[in-house]
Amino acid sequence: MLSSYYAGNRQRLYEKLRPGDLLAIFSGEEIRKTNDEYYPFFADRNFVYLTGLKCKQAVLLAAKDEGGAVEERLYILPPDAHAERWTGVRVKPAEAEAVAGVKDVRFVTAFRTDFANLATGGNYGRVMLDLYRASADDVDRPAHALLALIQKEYPYLAIGNANDLLRSLRLIKQPCEIEALRRAEVITGEGILAMMRNSRPGKYEYQYKADFDYALSQHGPEGPGFPSIISAGKNNFCIHYYSYTGQAQDGDMILNDVGAQYDNMITDVSRGWPCNGRFSERQRILYQCVLETSNHMFSIIKPGMAMDDVDATIRRYNAQLLKDAGVLADVGEIGKLMWHGGSHHIGYDVHDVVKRPQIIGPNMVFCVDIGVYHEEWGIGFRLEDNCLITENGCENLSAAIPRTIEDIEAVMRGA
Repeated sequence: MLSSYYAGNRQRLYEKLRPGDLLAIFSGEEIRKTNDEYYPFFADRNFVYLTGLKCKQAVLLAAKDEGGAVEERLYILPPDAHAERWTGVRVKPAEAEAVAGVKDVRFVTAFRTDFANLATGGNYGRVMLDLYRASADDVDRPAHALLALIQKEYPYLAIGNANDLLRSLRLIKQPCEIEALRRAEVITGEGILAMMRNSRPGKYEYQYKADFDYALSQHGPEGPGFPSIISAGKNNFCIHYYSYTGQAQDGDMILNDVGAQYDNMITDVSRGWPCNGRFSERQRILYQCVLETSNHMFSIIKPGMAMDDVDATIRRYNAQLLKDAGVLADVGEIGKLMWHGGSHHIGYDVHDVVKRPQIIGPNMVFCVDIGVYHEEWGIGFRLEDNCLITENGCENLSAAIPRTIEDIEAVMRGA
């Protein structure tokens, strides 16, 4: 992405601020793994969305005055020859400016002083922070530390929710984001094809994962956008499975829920296939019901449709097909086979942190995700594709990745 893209994202956010607002968005900090080792750093996605930078302990600070003018500053770690010898070269001010398009780049050691000067100057009455938590027991992040400081030392400042504003912005994908998703779909497809072509009874799940990872690594270091879910047989009944220790037995279905990232945009695609390359009669029945449901959804999804109707229609349509096929005695039993929802947005996160819309509109991108888990038959899989809403309908961004029984079997025969 160009620096103008990140500058545009910030400008759209600044337009939503009120005069007299301060805004502070943090990149995040490393999380300790053990002793002197940390987990690989993963920058806060809202910070990346606004700056393009993935460096730790950085801050974007913006101040919107009563006249509506915005002053923005970017704070990064200062040079440290010893630390950089161990953990890599830190981004320099000129490099940060080139990526983010922020002209005022300072070292993070000045952030607290600069913030205090703005907070006590009498010109600002509210601080906008991203205080999002996925659950109440999440650990505090740097934004929470600043919140505590404000409550203690600047109690006259109100607190606003920047996360809500950013969710609204991230919901609608821009042309460069859609293009990045298209590129990520191609890379994802290569990884899935590698697994299909090398599939065989007796193969371990970690070997399938190695095939996928190797294919993605040919396109650069970004790799998967989230931990890959790759399982065989009975392990398919764990929806989020990450062990990779199982071995595919002849006749087992291989389930994978995977996605590459490209230029920060993440895909999310699921395909299921028999490890021996030939669908059994029961596998064929279940897969065809899921495929027909998916095809139906891509034929009806369009702007103006209620977002909640995507899940509801998937469930209702698939239930009827399964009943007609003799798998279910009644459509009311669908909960026995469908264990999760049928859609979620994608983008900077695999479950993109966007403001879920009531009504679908152009340039939204979400998954059509249909899973069937028949424990009695020992068959579990899902078919998940990425849906781009267009002006008059929708497009399946992952349609080129084999998804019909005939195409999957042909790939696995080496055709």
